[in-house]
Amino acid sequence: MKLGVIADDFTGASDIALTIAEAGLSVAQFIGVPGAPAPADLGAGVVALKSRTAPVAEAIQSSLAACEWLLAQGAEQIIFKVCSTFDSTPKGNIGPVLQALAERLGAQSVIVCPAFPENGRSVYQGHLFVNDVLLSESGMQDHPLTPMTDPDLRRVLAVQTDWQVSHIPSKVVMQGGGAIRAALPALPRMVVVDAITEADLLQIGAAAKGAKLLCGGSGIALGLPLNFGAKPAQPDWTPITGGGVVISGSCSQATRRQVAAYAADNPCFEVSAEAIVNGEITVAGLAEWVLGQRCAPLVYSSANPIVVRQAQEGLGAELAASAIEGLFAELAAELAARGIARIVVAGGETSGAVVKGLKARALVIGPRIAAGVPLLRMSDQSVALALKSGNFGGEAFFGDALAQMEGKA
Repeated sequence: MKLGVIADDFTGASDIALTIAEAGLSVAQFIGVPGAPAPADLGAGVVALKSRTAPVAEAIQSSLAACEWLLAQGAEQIIFKVCSTFDSTPKGNIGPVLQALAERLGAQSVIVCPAFPENGRSVYQGHLFVNDVLLSESGMQDHPLTPMTDPDLRRVLAVQTDWQVSHIPSKVVMQGGGAIRAALPALPRMVVVDAITEADLLQIGAAAKGAKLLCGGSGIALGLPLNFGAKPAQPDWTPITGGGVVISGSCSQATRRQVAAYAADNPCFEVSAEAIVNGEITVAGLAEWVLGQRCAPLVYSSANPIVVRQAQEGLGAELAASAIEGLFAELAAELAARGIARIVVAGGETSGAVVKGLKARALVIGPRIAAGVPLLRMSDQSVALALKSGNFGGEAFFGDALAQMEGKA
């Protein structure tokens, strides 16, 4: 193994796995820290954790465990994969986890760059933009778990870590990998690096040759496989037929549009935390409804941020989230056991719940459905998955994903 990735959620794990696969390294996504060695011929391993919103101590522990496993497989370089919108609060765990990994690996300057230009994420003057809008004005300020109200990545990290945070501006990045490398301080620092284009990310990859640790979104991996002699490739896919379902737990703007578009022509069922807690909605009843539909239906929690906040205020944020995630996890398991073979999931927390409900241990990476979202197959070949980060994909994503799983363009 050349590259080892520690991803703080499941959609992010499949996102960066796709980037690595398309760059030509063989890659697999593991659900949690594996209890057995990776295949000997694997070029990269992505360990998917559900740590994005975990308490700091828990996130550090699980991330270090993943790091130890990856190192034992021979990984020469570790990537801490975070969301391209840098989802984290002032009490979040990105800074503490990154510091713990750096100290374990003996890393000095650690490049931090969540840019993903293909999906509209760019870093300029240390600030994160989404489709040319500051992160704090992009809709992410309304995220129910990690509201992003500060677009300055330097400030976000500075309140989370003891390490100093510095910055390499775009004018240096545009001079190439050598200039970036020369600008990296020889001190324990987290270094936010600007990136506006994919060319910038390729130069950052060149500058990171030999680095022990990096942090970023999936774009951070664009240039890294080249350092190991990899050549671009297209992942294989064997079509999977059978019943399908769409499960959405995201209230992002993109997902809300996707829900509206899919619901216009397909059966849909909205669930709420209150109805789950009160016993009005059950796994058994919902499974029967799904299986009774003639086409792949949509099951979704409210996509309206106002409704989400009301549920959090009434039940408490933790109970509201766990009720919905628990329902979706059990629903996915029940549907798979009864023959549903294609499952599209929207939302990072929801994806984590569904994958754990399915008891998946590893996922095979297929070709892309949309930027940052590959087709996935459970390693036992039984179920096809698409795990979509909330803000990814076009309006027709749900239908496109279901069709591509069957081999239909």
